[in-house]
Amino acid sequence: MLSTLSQCEFSMGKTLLVYDMNLKEMDNYEKIYKEIENSIAAAHERIAECKKQIMQAKRIRKNRQEYDALAKVIQHHPDRHETLKHLEALGKELQQLSHTKENVEEKLELRRKQFHVLLCTIHELQQILENDEKLAEECQDVQIGSESKQIQ
Repeated sequence: MLSTLSQCEFSMGKTLLVYDMNLKEMDNYEKIYKEIENSIAAAHERIAECKKQIMQAKRIRKNRQEYDALAKVIQHHPDRHETLKHLEALGKELQQLSHTKENVEEKLELRRKQFHVLLCTIHELQQILENDEKLAEECQDVQIGSESKQIQ
């Protein structure tokens, strides 16, 4: 009996030791679990921060690309000083062309008036020639009539 009792006590001691060890292991596992959760939370925070940095980097890259594209377009155009010179030259040319246009329009108007006078003169000459022809025909008719009266 003593040996059975001793075995029971030994088993009981062993069980208590295993129980204590299991409690310590559970505490250890809980600590590890909390550390893992904290690591996961920290990793999520780092991921969120990295995503923000990636979005900012993408925005910066996009802005740089747009800037480069605009810079290329701007480089194809002349600078302001040259543009102002060119505009000034075009303004002078426009003034000269306007003056030339006015001169041509005045000359055209003069030619129209001269052409109108010429047409009027031609028309008057035609009237005079027609009147002369009528008078010449009347004179011939009168002479023919007088010759025919003399012949009779």
